[in-house]
Amino acid sequence: MSDRLEAILAEGVPGVCPAAVALIAVDGAVVASAAAGELVRYSDADFTLAGDRPPARRDSIFDLASISKLFTTAAILSLAEDGLLDLDEPVATWLPGRDARITLRRLLTHTAGLQPIRRIDLELPDASPGTRMAAMIDTPVTAPVGGPYLYTDVGMIMAGRVAEVAGGAPLDALVAARVTGVLGLADTGYRPAELHRVAATEWKPERPGPGCVRGEVHDETSYALGGVAGHAGVFGTADDVLALGESLRLGGASPGGRPLLRRESVAEMLRDQGAEGAPFRHGLGVRIGDPGIVGPLAGAFGHSGFTGTSLVVSPPHGLTVVLLTNAVHPVRGRDGLRALRHAVAAEALRLAG
Repeated sequence: MSDRLEAILAEGVPGVCPAAVALIAVDGAVVASAAAGELVRYSDADFTLAGDRPPARRDSIFDLASISKLFTTAAILSLAEDGLLDLDEPVATWLPGRDARITLRRLLTHTAGLQPIRRIDLELPDASPGTRMAAMIDTPVTAPVGGPYLYTDVGMIMAGRVAEVAGGAPLDALVAARVTGVLGLADTGYRPAELHRVAATEWKPERPGPGCVRGEVHDETSYALGGVAGHAGVFGTADDVLALGESLRLGGASPGGRPLLRRESVAEMLRDQGAEGAPFRHGLGVRIGDPGIVGPLAGAFGHSGFTGTSLVVSPPHGLTVVLLTNAVHPVRGRDGLRALRHAVAAEALRLAG
């Protein structure tokens, strides 16, 4: 049942991305899976072929990029269920001195008026991750608070920091205890150890080590913050991302019996929060009907990642669709990723009948 999916990936590899893994589940059962390409294909930005080019496999690990935001959001909602924070309380409760209009709900819907990106690595080239984080948290409001929608990594970084203060632990520990541990995602987390399974990303000569980035977060800001941040830094396999999507599709269920989240928390996460000005509807940390990834699955929720990853969940069709690629290897800006995402989504719809 994977022949058509394998053909779709074969059309995109290596032109669109050097490596790709895709999974399609209908009503919780994987009905199609495919892996194509090589985890490390190039050794530099000139597309020089690497000497060792291990093949991509279903259990290969990818830099999930902004899919990390879903893990951050799930951890925050778990903390809210325990009464450790409130989505509508000013973040100044945990981060004194911040603008009183900023709330977690606004951070998770990108309506807090914060700038999209802040290259703190360039601003503070010699500073420690802690000093850089403090500077990120001090980022002022520069746009209208409450909307319109303005996508901001800065806001998700602030949300992650609120989680750390409220939860009394680093974000990676919170995600491990409250998300990946609950779902049994053994291959998902920050700063992966099994580098031989990790797909390479971009050629970054400013980073230590030879060749393209591998096993370190691609995102420059997350890297500058030590590899753990609310907007990026999580690595994982297609099966693990599928498990997160399935849990959200089923209202927070998990294999071990302990729910990831209460059903009402998941419902609130997936509810249109009314953020205006976006080309899609927005839940808490999650996009609804994002035209860049859903293809014919109108109304599906999920998120994409800059490295070339995406998770799409369509409850009416019983579908969860994962596409993990390293489209930024060895350089960013390739064409065809949107078409590849749409083709996988269309195949998922066909399989759903």
